[in-house]
Amino acid sequence: MNETVALIIPTYNERSNLESLLRQVFGLGIPNLQVLVVDDHSPDGTGRLADELAARQSQLHVLHRVGKGGLGTAYVDGFRWALLQHASVVVQMDADFSHDPAVIPVLISALQQGADVALGSRYVRGGSIVNWGFVRRSISRFGNWYARTVLGLEIRDLTGGFKAYRRQALEQITLGHLSSVGYNFQIETTARAIWHGYRVLEVPIIFTERRHGKSKFNLAIMVEAFWKVWRLRSERPRGVKPVI
Repeated sequence: MNETVALIIPTYNERSNLESLLRQVFGLGIPNLQVLVVDDHSPDGTGRLADELAARQSQLHVLHRVGKGGLGTAYVDGFRWALLQHASVVVQMDADFSHDPAVIPVLISALQQGADVALGSRYVRGGSIVNWGFVRRSISRFGNWYARTVLGLEIRDLTGGFKAYRRQALEQITLGHLSSVGYNFQIETTARAIWHGYRVLEVPIIFTERRHGKSKFNLAIMVEAFWKVWRLRSERPRGVKPVI
């Protein structure tokens, strides 16, 4: 494959995970891979470590942001960088090993086989979640059902954050006005891709709770997702009807 692949990894206090993650990513041997770490001025020194690693690896780049600006804006900044690098394929993933780097080639392969967006899904056949308790599982399943129902979409894992995009699809999504700052960003990007007529394919993944550090999931994220799904619903194109 001669296409340039850009991998975007947002970080905030991921120093304990970053070096090992990048070692695995580069160990995959993906041709023409460029990796961007988008760090939100992590107090634990993640950004400094990323700079040290980038000094030894020409395929690694670091974007420093002035503060914790939210997952959605971190990805948008990363996507803009990737498009400026003329990337044909753009992949997004978490830095905490909840997303297995070995799945990256599988997502890329799904694009090569005709998908415009390949979404790592916990809720299709073959997908699963490891090390989540009943409450967290219930919240996640309800959140996906809620978003799917309000927006009238058939995607099982709308909140999934392990994705690969064709350049054309990403340009259409990011050239619009994305309104989500937090984790609702995942719902919004998938919905907008579908509404623009792009094919989204769910690829089963095994999602594993982070190895080190503290989860960023909190009540504020839940509240944002609740009301912004309704705001997003109001922006759907005519002819696309929600279930409720």
